[in-house]
Amino acid sequence: MQLNGLIYVIPKEIKLLIAVFLVVINIGFFSSLLLVDNTTSMNTTGVQENYLGNEADENAVEMKFQKTEREILGIVHTHILSMSVLFFIMGIFVSITKLSNNLKLFLMLEPFLSVFLTFGGIYFLWMGITWFKYIIIFSGSLMTLTFIISTFIIFYQLIVTKSFKIIKIKKNK
Repeated sequence: MQLNGLIYVIPKEIKLLIAVFLVVINIGFFSSLLLVDNTTSMNTTGVQENYLGNEADENAVEMKFQKTEREILGIVHTHILSMSVLFFIMGIFVSITKLSNNLKLFLMLEPFLSVFLTFGGIYFLWMGITWFKYIIIFSGSLMTLTFIISTFIIFYQLIVTKSFKIIKIKKNK
């Protein structure tokens, strides 16, 4: 079954539903980035301190304590489950856009790898493998970039109507 470009022929009501969904999840996604910036300053030291604490730093502006196992498991569990559903839905929308199959496949599957590496990485960082902070930053950045690109493509193809030319062939008598 060929789905390439199907988004162009979806009824207007469904397009509106998809557009509203995209607006709401983008608000949620980008507000979560504000939270990440607030808790980690978007750098490796901040990521490490957010999960392992900074009690040893007497000059710390804000005292942070190491997360408990229950807190870490809660963070990992809720983020992996909820973001997997989010990216599954986004993947369905990407699958019906008009894109090359390779780009489409990348945009559909990469976020799942990034979710696994980002939140699995947080668990391994908490376990004391501190170099995972680099994987967390890289995979989280790639996940965000993929989300932005997918959102832009879906929005663009929802808004732009692809014109189909109907050619009438006259039979010569």
